[in-house]
Amino acid sequence: MTTPAAQLPASATENGSAVIRVLSYNIRSMRDDNAALARVIRACEPDLVLVQEAPRFFRWRKAAARLAAATDLVILSGGATAAGPMLLCSLRATVERTEDVLLPLTPGLHRRGFATAVVRIGGARIGVLSAHLSLQAAERYEQAGALLDRIAGMGVEHAIAGGDLNERPGGPSFTRLAGALQDCWEAAPWGGGPTSTPKDPHQRIDAIFATHGVEVLGCGVPLGLVAPADLTAATDHLPVLAALRVRRG
Repeated sequence: MTTPAAQLPASATENGSAVIRVLSYNIRSMRDDNAALARVIRACEPDLVLVQEAPRFFRWRKAAARLAAATDLVILSGGATAAGPMLLCSLRATVERTEDVLLPLTPGLHRRGFATAVVRIGGARIGVLSAHLSLQAAERYEQAGALLDRIAGMGVEHAIAGGDLNERPGGPSFTRLAGALQDCWEAAPWGGGPTSTPKDPHQRIDAIFATHGVEVLGCGVPLGLVAPADLTAATDHLPVLAALRVRRG
């Protein structure tokens, strides 16, 4: 049983904790309907956006800046410098540090990386990571391990990771991540589950994970918040939105 869309909590600062909205979204290098893409992101009212396939080539910074401006967000880290993953945030976030991480290159395959940051929102200190894992199974499994190592090395109690895993639940890499972190959809399903493809959603290959001290209030594809036509026009993946409660340190 999923939680109705209307029940997904809004962002809030509480006594001793912060409620935040986190969106993970593969935007296919902004090659589709960018106005629809901006409407999808704005409708979700996120504090953090974990982007995959951000623009990486000619004038990529200008394209990323246009997306940030169109969604009333700011660029936190990533883009071409992280081989595609990027982080956006609202002005609610105070940035402590950022780091773009390039992963080992396998000859013949695309370069992969992580966009990472440590931020404070409503007094809560949070590590954040956006990832787009490999299409090749063995490399994908190693990258899942690198993701967990990066989260463990951030020096934070609470962390959130999300992205396009290129693998369904039950696969080795997905299982590796879900064994160490909370799969937010499994913890508190809300909205829709499958993320690929928008016109025929049949597989969940995009996800948001959180460390076990984070309370998951709801997570899934924001079907009830976003116009269906915008979801199919914006890109070739559906977004994943989570509402999380994070304790202040």
